[in-house]
Amino acid sequence: MKDKSSQSSLLPLITAVFVTILVLTPSTSSKFITLGTIQLGSWHVGPLNVVGATLFFPINYLFNDILTEVYGYERSRRIIWIGLACQLFAAAMYALIQYWPAASFWHNEAAYDAILGQAPRIVAGSLCAYFVGEFVNSFVLSKLKYWANGGNVLRVAFRFVASTFVGEFFDSFIFLTISFYGQMANTVLIETIITIWLLKALYEVVALPVSLPLTAWIKRRESIDHIDHPEATNYSPFRL
Repeated sequence: MKDKSSQSSLLPLITAVFVTILVLTPSTSSKFITLGTIQLGSWHVGPLNVVGATLFFPINYLFNDILTEVYGYERSRRIIWIGLACQLFAAAMYALIQYWPAASFWHNEAAYDAILGQAPRIVAGSLCAYFVGEFVNSFVLSKLKYWANGGNVLRVAFRFVASTFVGEFFDSFIFLTISFYGQMANTVLIETIITIWLLKALYEVVALPVSLPLTAWIKRRESIDHIDHPEATNYSPFRL
């Protein structure tokens, strides 16, 4: 398809969804939730304990896949940086309000600190995991698309799942290690990393009946199906 990325009409909407999810992630990662136990006869796994953001954060990888698949790595890189800037702003505002002296009639400081208070390790883990995971995901998908020269819907599905599988590993490992190492037993930490990683990857597989038609529709609507050629694409994450 002809590349008309400079005239993209859906890109602002996709960017808005992407950033909204990012801003919600740190605060909803402060709570661990239980998804239950998987049991097949005498064999069981669980209970599956994950951070709250696991319920929706994989949607960001889905949108990153769509961004890279449709618009290319360089456009995706800009949006990743926009997301990082918004995360930093949100973290700064949460911290500012956390440490600003409370009004005399305010008696919910502990509740605010528990949910929105900016624990340095959580913030650092979230930002580092996001930065590495999103760029790895985008890079892998971009390369797979180039090697396949686009390809049919099965190849699109493969690179969606493969790039998410790799990117989510780095995301889960970095976030949980930085945020919670030393606060739980190493065996529990490793089990949690693996659980969250595989659940996020499974999320991508389950979402394929939605993400594939959506991607095809966006390509038709935007008249864009960009392929990143190595000689024309700078893969440095630091080039804006």
